[in-house]
Amino acid sequence: MSFPITCRIADHGDIAAMSEIRLSVAENILSDPARVTLADYATYLTGPGQSWVAESDGRILAFGAANRSGLIWALFVRPGFEGRGLGRLLMRQCLAWLERAGVTRAYLDTGAGTRAEGFYRALGWREIRREGSRIDFEWLLKPEPSALSDGRPA
Repeated sequence: MSFPITCRIADHGDIAAMSEIRLSVAENILSDPARVTLADYATYLTGPGQSWVAESDGRILAFGAANRSGLIWALFVRPGFEGRGLGRLLMRQCLAWLERAGVTRAYLDTGAGTRAEGFYRALGWREIRREGSRIDFEWLLKPEPSALSDGRPA
């Protein structure tokens, strides 16, 4: 990145910018923008969810959100700022938060054939299902114990 970036936990004052970014992307466009409400963003600010924003000079350029079930609910970059490491920065925040919360498996879905699909594959996410134009991915945060293991080290 060639400009100063700050990454911080999002707050209620960031919801409008987060929604603006979500509605401005060229891929993974919402078929019905009313499906994601401002209240939906608020649920990812505290409690079971957490959101982060990446900003420069006070302007929010990207955001990411996760919940304690392991879902990466959102990871979006403002058009014109893609390819600058903002998505990676926010994904690290999401995965670190999930790991601290004791989550062992993160998951998300995205459109097949999109830049996002390539991004997740390049990071090492594993495809677990493809249904129509959607792909489900997972990321293991901690190794799952073997079905044959009693949980004790060998």
